[in-house]
Amino acid sequence: MAILVDRSTRVLVQGITGREGSFHTQQMQAYGTTVVAGVVPGRGGAEALGVPVFDTVTAAVAAAGADTAFTIVPPAFAADAVMEAAAAGLRLGVCVTEGIPVLDMVRAAAFVQRTAMRLVGPNCPGLMTPGEAKIGFIPNHVGRPGRVGVVARSGTLTYEVIQGLSDAGHGETTAVGIGGDPVLGSTFVDILPLFAADPATHAVVLVGEIGGSDEERAAEWIRASGFDKPVVAFISGRTAPPGKRMGHAGAIISGTTGSAQGKIDALASVGAAVAGTIEDVVRLVGERLPGS
Repeated sequence: MAILVDRSTRVLVQGITGREGSFHTQQMQAYGTTVVAGVVPGRGGAEALGVPVFDTVTAAVAAAGADTAFTIVPPAFAADAVMEAAAAGLRLGVCVTEGIPVLDMVRAAAFVQRTAMRLVGPNCPGLMTPGEAKIGFIPNHVGRPGRVGVVARSGTLTYEVIQGLSDAGHGETTAVGIGGDPVLGSTFVDILPLFAADPATHAVVLVGEIGGSDEERAAEWIRASGFDKPVVAFISGRTAPPGKRMGHAGAIISGTTGSAQGKIDALASVGAAVAGTIEDVVRLVGERLPGS
C-alpha cells in the first residue's frame, strides 16, 4: 500500500507548457505517473506532451477524469491556481512553486481547508510512491519500494534520505516533502496519521529543520495518539545562529522557539530516535524496522 499517490492517481498539470512544467511533467511521465491533462488559461484545445490542454481545471476534470493537481506556475498566480484546483473538487493538490507571497498563501490555505482537497506544499519537492507514481521534483532514480514512510520539510534532504534508505535495502512506502514555508497545506501532523493507518508502513523518518513549531507539534501528536511505529528523526540547521534566516522562509529561530535542540528534545521525549547524520538515519531505521 501507500499514501496519497499510487498507480491509479490521475494528474493534471497547471503550467504544463512552461519550461519547468514541461520538464518535470516529462520526468513524471517517464516514472510512470498517469498525467491525463494540462491546464493553461488561453491554451485550451491544444496538446502538450501527449495530453490535452484545457483552459480551466473544471474542464480538465470533466473531460479527462483528473483527481490530482500538480501546480507549477509563477508565484503571482500560484495561490489562485491552488484555489481553482480545490474548487474543482480534486482530492489532492501538490504545489511546488517557491516564493508565493505569504498573504496569498494565507488566503489559499484557508480556502482549501473548506474543501475536500488535501494540499501538499507550496515550495516543496512533492511526493513519491516508489515504483508507482511521483508528483514533483524528487529524482526518479532514488526511491525503491519498501517499508519506510518519509515526511520532510527540506527538499534536498528528502532526496538524500530516500537514496540512503534505498541503498541500504529498506525502501519506502511513500515519501512526502511538505515544504518549509511559513504557511503550508500539510504539516507533519497531517501526514503522520496517514502513515499510522497504512499497514505497509512499518517505520517513519521525520526530517525537520529549525524554525517554527511543526516538529514540536508532531511530538505532541505522537504522544497523544499513541503512535506505535518506530520514528527516526533528523533536524537540520543545528549550527544556525539565533535570529538568522536559513534557507526556507520558515527556518528562523526566535528566542528558544524553533531551535534545533528544542525540537530534538521534544521528539526524543516521545521515543523518537534522533539522528545526527543521514548515515545515522539509515542505521537507526535498520535497527528499528520489525524483522530486520
